[in-house]
Amino acid sequence: MSVEHFDVVIVGAGLSGIGAGYRLQTRCPGKRFAILEARPELGGTWDLFRYPGIRSDSDMFTLGYPFRPWKEAKAIADGADILKYVRETAHEFGIDRHIRFQHRVLSASWSSADGQWLVEVQTGADGETVQYTCDFLYGCTGYYRYDAGFTPTFPGANRFRGQLVHPQHWPEKLDYYGKRVVVIGSGATAVTLVPAMSHTAGHVTMLQRSPTYILSLPARDPIANLLRRVLPEGAAHGIVRWKNILLSLGIYQLSRRAPNVARHLFRKGAEKNLPQGYDIETHFNPRYQPWDQRLCLVPDSDLFQAISAGRASIVTGQIDTFTENGILLQSGQKLEADIIVAATGLQMLALGGVRLTVDATPVDPGHAFVYKGVMLSNVPNFAFCVGYTNASWTLRADLASIFVCRLLKYMDRHGYRTSVPACDPASLEPKPLLDLTSGYVVRAATNLPKQASVKPWFIRQNYILDMLAMKLGKVNDGILQFATGHRQGL
Repeated sequence: MSVEHFDVVIVGAGLSGIGAGYRLQTRCPGKRFAILEARPELGGTWDLFRYPGIRSDSDMFTLGYPFRPWKEAKAIADGADILKYVRETAHEFGIDRHIRFQHRVLSASWSSADGQWLVEVQTGADGETVQYTCDFLYGCTGYYRYDAGFTPTFPGANRFRGQLVHPQHWPEKLDYYGKRVVVIGSGATAVTLVPAMSHTAGHVTMLQRSPTYILSLPARDPIANLLRRVLPEGAAHGIVRWKNILLSLGIYQLSRRAPNVARHLFRKGAEKNLPQGYDIETHFNPRYQPWDQRLCLVPDSDLFQAISAGRASIVTGQIDTFTENGILLQSGQKLEADIIVAATGLQMLALGGVRLTVDATPVDPGHAFVYKGVMLSNVPNFAFCVGYTNASWTLRADLASIFVCRLLKYMDRHGYRTSVPACDPASLEPKPLLDLTSGYVVRAATNLPKQASVKPWFIRQNYILDMLAMKLGKVNDGILQFATGHRQGL
């Protein structure tokens, strides 16, 4: 039986995969491609997460695609609006016609003799296995497990008589009206859940081991809405997009270069939005420096407003044990709860869990280096998509797809069939892929690809420098090794 062949296979039909499809069909229109999606719907993160208040923690002028302006009034968008935007983009440009749903990629094996990948895929509800071949494989899977979030072992959890849920698996009909809710965590998910649930719950308590940095921004961008009224849509979108790129880059650079100044500004922002005399020192004074962990964004001060209105509160402390009616802290304080939400983070997963082999030798992502943050050392004709940690994911994802298209066109012009970032791993000092101290990052660091401190083996957290390198930098830089090669039988 013949195996269906594609020029390019994209793994994942989320925000990154749809963007990759657009770039591929517009910049490499002769390429035949397929997008393999494990889930029955497109949208990735925005189709998976269904917890109350789910929203972006980046503005949509930068999280959205540069080729399709964001038209809604809210710059900090709700999850449902983002999902609608991704789906409409896929339909408008015909990208959805290339998606094969319920196609979970299990493994991909590169054959130098054939000059192509053999991709093994589990399909449909019955789990039938099919195979495809492709010349180039592009992983747009994000970096966390879609089937399971991270829930630590809580002492006494089996004694709790209420309901314990994780945001990644939110029960469809969870009724929290008038109930006491404790949200464990202080990251982006927790600061989203607390104000959203507080409108109907009896009371919501955010239980954190330690504080995080929180920045409030308007949900609606007044400058964007003004420019939309006086300028053409494309021009307004471009101006606002660059305004927000420079703003986020400025906040990040300030945080890294003058952390005490940034810490003071974040603290003043909290003081401005909370009742006089509120214990900011305990609840909003993180132990780490700004941007050692990802900054949490709240639109229109909604978390602060929920606290000020008495609908929500923050408790900072360590859990001793769960009880029948809630949580007992090491301090002796008791938190009574009908529902406990473990907003305790994600489980990271390299390359979407796809097992790679090159000429029958398994690829260990944890011992590979990233080339320009797009390719893996010594792995031919393979790219993967990693976004920014200090700015919108899509900014870097789009640059990665543009670089992949440049690479494919360069190979076609010169008659090359293979490209591989050649590397002697022993010559590089490994550093974590993501420069964050967040628990979910630290837990997975050994299993993720590494970066180094020398070009091109690191990921910049700077869109402007990346844009110059990815769009204008030389493709044949002396690191990428090219070969003509031929498939057997041709």
